[in-house]
Amino acid sequence: MENGSSVYEPTTSPAEQSPHKGLRYCGCTAAHLGPVRLFLKALQLGLSFLAFVLEEIIDVCTSCGGLYFFEFVSCCAFLLCIPILAMYCTSLYERVGKDQVKQLDFWIVAVMGFVFLLASIIFSATNDRTSIEVAAIVFGFFASIAFIADFVKMCLQGPHARKETQQENTNRPLNPAENQPLNNQPV
Repeated sequence: MENGSSVYEPTTSPAEQSPHKGLRYCGCTAAHLGPVRLFLKALQLGLSFLAFVLEEIIDVCTSCGGLYFFEFVSCCAFLLCIPILAMYCTSLYERVGKDQVKQLDFWIVAVMGFVFLLASIIFSATNDRTSIEVAAIVFGFFASIAFIADFVKMCLQGPHARKETQQENTNRPLNPAENQPLNNQPV
């Protein structure tokens, strides 16, 4: 203290900040997804919403079973995209748990991709061929492709992400100041 230095300088080090902290805007960040997956998530949200809205505009149907199934699936896909995207882009990602969010996302994307494709096929076989129905079907197929592309991306990325996490945890050296006794002065 005689030379103006603080008592705690030699034993403390600044806290490490998460690499995602600097990328936050209004509490939101896209760092957990990456640009490709963020684009796919936005496509899933937008295309399923458009398919749902176009399907809702349809006034008359002769065979309504395919329409009702398509309505249910497009609405569910849209409503399930919102909380997943919210979890990835906010602090809920850390609070809920990274593994739980990724596992939930994996299963939602897999099931929605398959069911949306099935609903689009059924609706395309049972529609009345009006322009609104055709547009809804096209957006349904595009949404299915976005879900399936995201599923494939997660499957290809899965083993690589696990190896990266394991290497990150095992290669962390301890801070040298933490290995030293608190008081090196003779008594």
